Amino acid sequence: MGDTQPESVALLATHAVNGQRYQEFPYADDGEGIEEEVGEEEKMQKIEMQPKDGEPVRKPSLGERRNVELTRLLVIDEQREPTTKTTTTSPTSTTASDNSGRQSPISNSPREHFTPGLRRNSISMPSGINALELEALRLRHQMQSQDPLHEESQSGSMVDDGASSNVSTPVVVVNTPDKGVTTINFGNTDDNNDDSDDEFGNAKKPVYRDRFRSRRRASIAPLPALRLNSKEMLASDFDTHSVASNQASITSINSLASLLREKMQLIRKKKRETKDYKIKIFVIMMFFIIIFLIGYAYIAYHQQILTRSYFQKIKFNSQDRIFRILNHEDKEVISGQLGVTIGSDSAPFHCLEDHRRKDGSVCIEWNGIARLHMNFENKGVFRCYTMQWQALIPGLLPTDCYELQRDNGLWFGGGITKGQEWSLSYANFDFKPYASGDIKVHQFGNGVKRYFINSIGVAMQVSEQTPLQIGINRTANQFCLRAANDEFTFVNRLTELPQLDYKICTTEDMRSLHMLMTQQSLWDGLKEADIQVLKSLLEEPVWKIPTGPTVESLNESIICDYSENAISIGLGHIVINEFWQENIGDFTVDKTRFPTLKDTIDVLHRRGFKVVFTIQPFISTDSANFKDAVRRKLLIYERYSERSIPALTRYKSSSSAGVLDITNNASIPWLIEKLQRIKDEYQVKGFYLDLGTGYNLPHYYQCRQTLDNPDMYARQLTSSLESAGLMAVSTASVVPKPPTFLSTPPANATWEGLRETLAAVLNYGVIGYPFVLPGAIGGDYLLHGPLHKMVSFYSLGQPELPDQELFIRWLQLATFLPAMQFSHLPSEYRSDLVTRVAQELKEVRQTVVIALLKKYLNPSMNEGWPLVRPLWMLDPHDPACLIVSDEFSVGEELIVAPILDAGREEREVYLPQGVWKDGIDGSLRKGSRWMHSYRVPKDKIAYFRKMPDNTRF
Repeated sequence: MGDTQPESVALLATHAVNGQRYQEFPYADDGEGIEEEVGEEEKMQKIEMQPKDGEPVRKPSLGERRNVELTRLLVIDEQREPTTKTTTTSPTSTTASDNSGRQSPISNSPREHFTPGLRRNSISMPSGINALELEALRLRHQMQSQDPLHEESQSGSMVDDGASSNVSTPVVVVNTPDKGVTTINFGNTDDNNDDSDDEFGNAKKPVYRDRFRSRRRASIAPLPALRLNSKEMLASDFDTHSVASNQASITSINSLASLLREKMQLIRKKKRETKDYKIKIFVIMMFFIIIFLIGYAYIAYHQQILTRSYFQKIKFNSQDRIFRILNHEDKEVISGQLGVTIGSDSAPFHCLEDHRRKDGSVCIEWNGIARLHMNFENKGVFRCYTMQWQALIPGLLPTDCYELQRDNGLWFGGGITKGQEWSLSYANFDFKPYASGDIKVHQFGNGVKRYFINSIGVAMQVSEQTPLQIGINRTANQFCLRAANDEFTFVNRLTELPQLDYKICTTEDMRSLHMLMTQQSLWDGLKEADIQVLKSLLEEPVWKIPTGPTVESLNESIICDYSENAISIGLGHIVINEFWQENIGDFTVDKTRFPTLKDTIDVLHRRGFKVVFTIQPFISTDSANFKDAVRRKLLIYERYSERSIPALTRYKSSSSAGVLDITNNASIPWLIEKLQRIKDEYQVKGFYLDLGTGYNLPHYYQCRQTLDNPDMYARQLTSSLESAGLMAVSTASVVPKPPTFLSTPPANATWEGLRETLAAVLNYGVIGYPFVLPGAIGGDYLLHGPLHKMVSFYSLGQPELPDQELFIRWLQLATFLPAMQFSHLPSEYRSDLVTRVAQELKEVRQTVVIALLKKYLNPSMNEGWPLVRPLWMLDPHDPACLIVSDEFSVGEELIVAPILDAGREEREVYLPQGVWKDGIDGSLRKGSRWMHSYRVPKDKIAYFRKMPDNTRF
């Protein structure tokens, strides 16, 4: 090869090992390229390692360091002319200097460079090679053209920038001392000549590589077995050129690494599967949450869009007619749905100009179906809203429903109901006409008032012109008002189609709200004599002379004897029932049974009693006045008939009777004349007006002037007879002028009757009747079975002497009520216990109760507050006070907890806030707490007097 040998071809150096000559190659890190990559510090170390005498000292090779024999690969620069001469030299023959001036053992040929890009563990040729047929390799290289390598195989080749474009397939012939000649072919396989297009149809760009460079192995030593894609493959199948000596150390390491890699892959796969499962659940949950939020936002948005604000505190959605009222703190206090009977498909719009009012009200109409007017009235801390519905088509019944229970608030008012529920929130009944009736048969009792109040500070007042029906549905939590005409209660249609007209008022204080809604001055037109009568009714008992079911059960001697026995307890008003006349409506004394009644009454007056006659607007067909009233056309006549035909009804002892037409201007003067004649002749002090109820009117009644409802009859008659002196009335729809009391319904002589009496007194006080006359102590009649007709249809006498325990408990309750009414006297029991209890209670009433009744008389007259109140009127914010139905207060200073069940001598007692003195043992009790199993002996009643706030125990 001599001087023509390329500079880049490495010359072979030989050295003697065990007497043999072997070829030696320089290390890859001896080249210039490697030196360029070595740092300055390492270069200095290499220079210092060379001996000063110039003897070449090589560092241990990779095989020496690992104590193994490694193959060595020679890379030939193919740009130079090939040589055919094979050079073998001795390792000690010559030396040559590289660019750095370092001496290395080389042949006589010039120094050639090895490719600097080879990895250290890939540059060694197989051990045992002592000769290379370089000439044959050069010739073969010249004869064969270079095969192109496509871009797919580029990653497996190390291509030099100066490589020739024409490369032959080189063959290296190696002579080994023990194995002879070995030929190594570095040529391409057929796979490398694939000139097909790529997957996009483009011609593949040829990439050339050095044929003396082999693709880098995945590892330098084969594994006995390698799992690829879950299939085992022998290591010898992919690597047949590895040296067996490397396998012992490296194979075990790679096998362990492969096993660990496989285990890690399995672990990652499981984690990936678990993570995927959690991600799926999370995505599903987020999907449903997003759907819910979108739906909620849609509904809230449309409700907000459709809801308009009226008068600052009204929120009304005209589409679904949801109505809400806010208080001064913008907190919702009442909500409901207006126009329940209007279809949801009806679209609202503002009323036409002709239908609007000039009072500032808002008018909304539902497409010719109904029309709503809303208005606002500001009363300072009180805010009132008027609502008026007008039906525009026949058959439509305007109906508004509000929440029955909200924030522990309860509805009260309306009087007493058939089930005697303490609160309307506990009732449950379908729509019924709101009119006075017999509590045993009808839904509402004898005292009614279109006023309802909620303990959270909301009150309603319905117009008298509205044909009102009320329904309570506890299941739907609704308290509903409806306007509907019928054939009796609201037969007189005031408007062509029903109208619902009412007012809602709100404030933060329930006490103030009640005062606003019931406020009326009862002092107007009151005379001094009226005040004296009122006080006498509070201080003295009412004596109801017991009678049988027939008129013969009452005469003068019974009246005299009864008064003599009653005087030991106290004086008061003696009430003589309708039997003082032969027939109901005579308005004259029956001379047969009362020949000297005038003298008897004089005796009673001297004893200190006041005599009261019972009168009715009914005139029996057996009375002489009936013919006179028919002739004068003073009676209510039959509907759809001539005015000469009176409408008849039944009342107590009269099986057939006509009713005075109070709308006839001649009726009231005719009646007053007869009553005044009785007063003048017998010196009676007043009258008890027994009106029955609204249902005691003839079914097909017709008055000369149209009545709004049957209760208007009692209202007008009571007002017309004020000048005659009325002690009490049996029914009312407005508060009668004092000193007239409202009587509770007749009570059955049972424990149930006792409970009904207390419920009636409290409920009448809530709706604005401060002066209530309870029934007779011990009961007004006795019936063991249920009634199917009104009590007023029967002539029921006073019951037999009630049970002693019942009489004592009834007497204990009546002691603390606004008025006391006796029928049976305590002396009739001939019992020391009854007599002693009566005396003790008489002393309690005179010393404790009457003083409180007089003290709170003025607030009742001025503000409409009842004398006897439920506990929630003391503290409406105390939840316990709202639910307590069997306790009450006299004014604000006395709490009473009576026993209302047979055989009981203990009960639960709740005291409102404050300090209270026990009326039984005189001990002090702290309020705002319950007293469990409080002992109440048969001869005692639990009551507690309020002490000053600074009282110490």
